[in-house]
Amino acid sequence: MIHSTAIIDPRAQIHPSVEVGPYVVIDGAAEIAAECRIEAHAQIVGRVVMGEGCRIGRAAVIGAEPQDLSFDRNTDSGVRMGARNVIREHVTIHRSTQSGGDTTLGNGNFIMVGAHFGHDVKIGDENVVANAALLAGHVSVGCHSFIGGGAVFHQFVRIGDYCMVQGNGSLGKDLPHYCVMQRVNRMTGLNVIGLKRAGFSTAERAEIKSAFDLIFRSGRNLSQALTVVREKEWTAKAEKFIQFIEVPTKRGVCSVRRDSGEG
Repeated sequence: MIHSTAIIDPRAQIHPSVEVGPYVVIDGAAEIAAECRIEAHAQIVGRVVMGEGCRIGRAAVIGAEPQDLSFDRNTDSGVRMGARNVIREHVTIHRSTQSGGDTTLGNGNFIMVGAHFGHDVKIGDENVVANAALLAGHVSVGCHSFIGGGAVFHQFVRIGDYCMVQGNGSLGKDLPHYCVMQRVNRMTGLNVIGLKRAGFSTAERAEIKSAFDLIFRSGRNLSQALTVVREKEWTAKAEKFIQFIEVPTKRGVCSVRRDSGEG
């Protein structure tokens, strides 16, 4: 299952069922679980841990050094991914800048051609990241979100669960759970179709919309709106949406533009 032209570091731990294609380089103490496939010319660099059933596309590079001018290349860091991730051609995923740290992916993500994940990025489960999307260092993405092709993300930005980001969008602020974003930090509403497809009940969707309208469409500033929102009780999914907004990063939270329609 290992092509004769592949170069494998003797420290690597590779399950016997793994398929390693022509001219692959595995350079370091990688741990590659059962049923993975690493296609031609891909490179696995350093401490990379890969769960079962992952596919690494042609010429992808996983675990290379961060693009950080202050980075000490002797730092012990790596990349860790769960099971069933599909990483297509020419994707680059850089290792953490933190000693003992990892850039991480959960399970079942589909990462399309030419996407880039910078150091210390954290990706949840079952996300789709389209071609040439660029995630800077320390960006975090929840679960079940879709990121359009060519979208770019400032460092330290958070994207929640069940979000949708338009292709070529530019995000420099946090995007709450369940929301749609386009252009530059323009939040256009809730991912209504995505929530319905995901099995959110009519009551759950209505409650999330009520919380969204109170926070972003009441005419109040964010602090005032959150005070009003906390005057009533919310069930779990709406509460998750509210809590995300209550604890923003230094980047702040996207807002709804008056000239934008519902997503």
